Amino acid sequence: MTKYLLKLYITGQTARSETAIANLNRIFDGEFPGQYEMVVVDVLEQPQLAEDERILATPTLIKELPGPPHHRRFIRPRPGVARPGSAAARA
Repeated sequence: MTKYLLKLYITGQTARSETAIANLNRIFDGEFPGQYEMVVVDVLEQPQLAEDERILATPTLIKELPGPPHHRRFIRPRPGVARPGSAAARA
């Protein structure tokens, strides 16, 4: 069975951080029950880990797959910023 390692980088124990944790647990418990482990890294408490992963914004989620080292990075978009490929970005 494939087990994903999720690393969620947050900045302090804020409402935004708690919402991100709750949403990820809800999504992964529903779609991948028992197939993931989540590690929460507070960049205020462990800045070196964030620097090693080159984390520039929080919350940021890194999903590591089993096997050879590879991962995907998900960064929460800022309100009002066009996403690549959206109509606003092409204008």
